[in-house]
Amino acid sequence: MGNKGKGRMIKWIIVLGDFICINLSFFLSYLILPNEVIASFDWRIGWALLNISYVPVVYAFSEVYNERITYIDLLLSKTLKSLVVFVLIFLSLSMFFNIEVGTKVQLFYFVSFFLFLNSWWFAANKIIRYYRKRGYNFKRVVIVGARQTGQILHKELQSNAGYGYKFLGFFDSVKPEEPKIAALYRGDISEVEKFCIDNKVDELYCALPSAEDGHIINMLQISERNTIRFFIVPEVRRFMTRTLSYGMIGAVPLLSVREEPLQRWLARFVKRSMDILISGIVILFSPFWYLPIAIAVKKSSPGPVLFRQKRTGYMGRDFDCLKFRTMKINKDSDTKQAERGDSRITKVGAFLRKTSLDEFPQFFNVFMGDMSLVGPRPHMLKHTEDYSKLIDKYMVRHFIKPGITGWAQVNGYRGETKTLQQMEKRVEYDVWYLEHWNIFLDVKILLLTFWGIFKGDDNAF
Repeated sequence: MGNKGKGRMIKWIIVLGDFICINLSFFLSYLILPNEVIASFDWRIGWALLNISYVPVVYAFSEVYNERITYIDLLLSKTLKSLVVFVLIFLSLSMFFNIEVGTKVQLFYFVSFFLFLNSWWFAANKIIRYYRKRGYNFKRVVIVGARQTGQILHKELQSNAGYGYKFLGFFDSVKPEEPKIAALYRGDISEVEKFCIDNKVDELYCALPSAEDGHIINMLQISERNTIRFFIVPEVRRFMTRTLSYGMIGAVPLLSVREEPLQRWLARFVKRSMDILISGIVILFSPFWYLPIAIAVKKSSPGPVLFRQKRTGYMGRDFDCLKFRTMKINKDSDTKQAERGDSRITKVGAFLRKTSLDEFPQFFNVFMGDMSLVGPRPHMLKHTEDYSKLIDKYMVRHFIKPGITGWAQVNGYRGETKTLQQMEKRVEYDVWYLEHWNIFLDVKILLLTFWGIFKGDDNAF
């Protein structure tokens, strides 16, 4: 069986697994809730409708079966979307055939199916990666352009053997001087077509500069003549981070330098709903945590219970960030970060900072809409003024609301930043988060934050 045939076989194996999840969930519902299932509808018709309803989902989300590079939070997001489409199709067919399905049965079935499908897709992804690491189901690829852009692409393609890319070599009009790249050089651009035919190349990546548009068009024509997938790698890394968003104004194509999922109203609605729900629950129980902490803070040293500080928020607007006061009253609170062994921190304050209890009043900020549960940590105005002049893309982190916790924090960049490099890394993580947001990433960050509090964090002081 050829490489393409194996790819199709893998796709249909995953599809078969999806239908096993559908039927496994149905029979589990029948075993757990037999009376409700029998009373709700003719189980044979219901079973048939469930399988029929999933067929359009297979076609609508077929890209998930072919993706070579994916992440668990994106996988969960796609599973949720496929579930929503599945539910809507099933309910529509049920209404059309005038079949009433009990709410309890529906809830149990679709929740169990969601869990089974998540587990299956995650397991399938791991199995396929292992399969590709063993040298199967690979794509034969060449890169035309052995300069910086081509070298960066090569590094990404080869970063994980589980992606299944078999790199066959570079082509360029100029032979590279670097020994490692020169060893992968296969010849001049004029030799590309013969090499691709002789070696049955699957994908051609063109990483030539835009000034060489004649060669780029020639590579496109070569790919089309020989049924090879063609990709252009734009030289835009100097003003982009990781993703580009494609759009059109009339007949004019546009590339946005970053994709921001939270620009979509549905994404904002989902994130804001979670913010209100969780912060509302925490505030509802505030008498149990606010009063004892307030008394302890009041007794620790003279001054107010809450520390209010102007910080930079969404789109660069200032807001009053709330915390339990952990320091003695001092004149440097708005300009100087807390340091390890800081004499300004009280004993009660040290405990609150170590356990992150000092951040709890920020749930009020979240509920009022100035902050989110997850997002870039808000910085004091002095730091915003200083770092915006020193760090590229620093102000980009303000395209979304600041958070109580964030992607940078769970990756080790919490607390004091002693060097400019530490702040640059924090900004890099913040920008990555706003470009890759999804609700499952937020859940992951919240869980990692709770785990960090439980096990203790050396940067919490």
